[in-house]
Amino acid sequence: MASSFPDIGTRVHHLNCISSCPLGGKLFDGRTASLLRRGELSRHCLLIETNDGLVLADTGFGLRDVADPRSRLRAFFLLMLKPEFRVEMTAARQIERLGFSTADVRHILLSHLDFDHAGGLDDFPQAHVHMLQTERDYALRQKTWLDRQRLRPQQWSTQVNWLVHHCGGDHWYGFECVRPLTRCADEIALVPLCGHTFGHAGIAVRANEGWLLLAADAYFYHTEMDPARPRCTPGLAFYQWMMEGRRSAAAQSGATPGAVQ
Repeated sequence: MASSFPDIGTRVHHLNCISSCPLGGKLFDGRTASLLRRGELSRHCLLIETNDGLVLADTGFGLRDVADPRSRLRAFFLLMLKPEFRVEMTAARQIERLGFSTADVRHILLSHLDFDHAGGLDDFPQAHVHMLQTERDYALRQKTWLDRQRLRPQQWSTQVNWLVHHCGGDHWYGFECVRPLTRCADEIALVPLCGHTFGHAGIAVRANEGWLLLAADAYFYHTEMDPARPRCTPGLAFYQWMMEGRRSAAAQSGATPGAVQ
């Protein structure tokens, strides 16, 4: 049977798979007027159309998180982040609105296993799930109190489909990388960006308009990337500090300037 996916390169859809709404307004998102109102922080995921089916980069929160958040997520983060649990914002429902089936998702690339990036894994039980080996190994250890709050085995029913990778000499714009999908080796790469977690990775995609890098939680606020005057909102700066698994790793990699969005 001929593929139903276009043979014209890689098309990318940008999804927000359930926003977090922390109290503090502008202290977090930089735009909400009142500090007594909740801010809005998007959960950016990518849906990638390839000749070999759909590829999802991160999942955000999933259907089971929406249905029963208290059984899957810790009260600490539910109270702090107050996710906007709307079923229509899950990756599964957004994929269906685009005219696809959740069964069309052949692969999921995970930046890391935090609860707000991996919550939708259960919604795609047939998909192969790719991540860096360091991320999988550290998450399974559940070593610290914070690990047990953020890394939730309740969301990992698809462990049998996990495929782990380690870098072996390939490079992407000066960064080490691994190309996890054989049939899309020239279009998709996992790029280690350790710091937020021990095995955190960015997901690089060569779309029709050029290379994109989903940096996930390697940084939190857009002006952190301003080379002249980098800054972050106070609330997000604190959250980054609290969550950073390996602060010394965050500055280890250097990038070569290039045509990356």
